[in-house]
Amino acid sequence: MGASRGALDGVFVLDLSRILAGPTCTQLLGDLGATVVKVENPKSGGDDTRGWGPNYARDRQGDRTDLSAYFMAANRNKRSISVDIGTEDGQRVLRHLAVRADVLVENFKPGGLRKYGLDHETLCAAHPALVYCSISGFGQTGPNRDRPGYDLMAQGYSGIMSITGAPEGPPMKVGVGIADVMCGMYATIGILAALRHRDRTGEGQHIDLALVDASMAWLVNEGTNYLTSGQLPERRGNAHPNIVPYDAFECSDGHFLLAVGNDAQFARFADVIGLPELPSDTRFATNLGRIENRAALMDRIVPAMRGMEKDALVAALQAVKVPCGPINNIEEALTSDQAEARGAVVEVPRADVEGGALRLLGNPLKFSATPVRYDRPPPRFGQDTDEVLETWGPDARKSGK
Repeated sequence: MGASRGALDGVFVLDLSRILAGPTCTQLLGDLGATVVKVENPKSGGDDTRGWGPNYARDRQGDRTDLSAYFMAANRNKRSISVDIGTEDGQRVLRHLAVRADVLVENFKPGGLRKYGLDHETLCAAHPALVYCSISGFGQTGPNRDRPGYDLMAQGYSGIMSITGAPEGPPMKVGVGIADVMCGMYATIGILAALRHRDRTGEGQHIDLALVDASMAWLVNEGTNYLTSGQLPERRGNAHPNIVPYDAFECSDGHFLLAVGNDAQFARFADVIGLPELPSDTRFATNLGRIENRAALMDRIVPAMRGMEKDALVAALQAVKVPCGPINNIEEALTSDQAEARGAVVEVPRADVEGGALRLLGNPLKFSATPVRYDRPPPRFGQDTDEVLETWGPDARKSGK
């Protein structure tokens, strides 16, 4: 943890978001040193994901807490306050905190906060330096603006599911809520850019971000493949549309990953699997040729690798610097020596749970001067209400705070 201050030390974030996209963004800001106050609705028992089991942290008596694994994945380094936004008193509290805030993040339906006086038009007019980030399924404009946004729907609408899965199988979503997570990351980038602008000019702004927009943006090469050629990309399973061979391949005792990135690597690969003549074949000599003759190449290399042992083949390929590697399950990944060396898993103290700490996924950013901090474990629902209101609430000045 260290004594250094975070890069965003002094930045106050009012978090009116729930589920995953918004909380991913605000957790990142908290990891970087911002003070994040998460507002949770007492009528619903807080963020919906508190009830998304089946896995929960247990208290010292072994009873289930409201700290689900899903909630903990995106809510460390935050204070939780219980505020009913539907009441005049709750709205008064939140408007006061919004004036105190540098950043506000919300994922209500477009226009949903207007009736509370907490919409971006009202708050940005009252507090011109505020950076106000709205996250929704389809954005604040467009014919679908009022449709609810969920990760699955965004993956389907954006096109990413159409290219995910086996060639002969159904469209598949990515194994985690990647539309939400990537939207949260875009939100973080947008907020940091807006803060830079604010610090230069004193002017805040409204950031309008949609799950579907973000998901279309990270179609990257496949989206650009379509825009360039007019041809729809195909589902290729683990194969790559622009690099061959680049796939998961079967050996005699399991599967491994191979990513041949250039022609020199292909020559070394062919030699290792006992087919040194392949690079001399004009069909396979270049990557473009291998793309055009993908099926014919697979007919040659797949049987050769099926007769080889996985570990021996990976070692031989790595020895000649051909990119390849294992297909780990999550346990193998998170307990690997590389994961340990890079801090992929962190323990955050929390005295009221079994073992006195929570094991969480670490932040991958490595800073030389302002390292990521894990100062606050994911909060219990409303645990910080009194502290926040006494420190920053409407009546704090009256009491001399």
